[in-house]
Amino acid sequence: MAEVTDADFTAEVIESDLPVLVEFTADWCPPCRQMAPVLGALAAETSDRLKVVQLDVDANPATTNAYKVLSMPTFMVFRGGEPVRAMVGARPRRRLLEELSDVL
Repeated sequence: MAEVTDADFTAEVIESDLPVLVEFTADWCPPCRQMAPVLGALAAETSDRLKVVQLDVDANPATTNAYKVLSMPTFMVFRGGEPVRAMVGARPRRRLLEELSDVL
């Protein structure tokens, strides 16, 4: 799964032709680590329809603050450069897929 930063967020997420699922994450976050295999598999399975990326909140405060992210993991779906959905907290793969059904 790709990582994005404050420096390349616009190019990788806002200007993406595909919808983008951004996981706002942190190394110290156990639920974030729990979601890593789920998101990795999702990224591989949907690479033609959905881009999946991670943003480390500690290393990238500008983007984290711009989207008012306070809890990890926070997932945001961007479509056409705009956030269209936000979800907070770890969730089972099945639930995540249900929540992303209109994007996929």
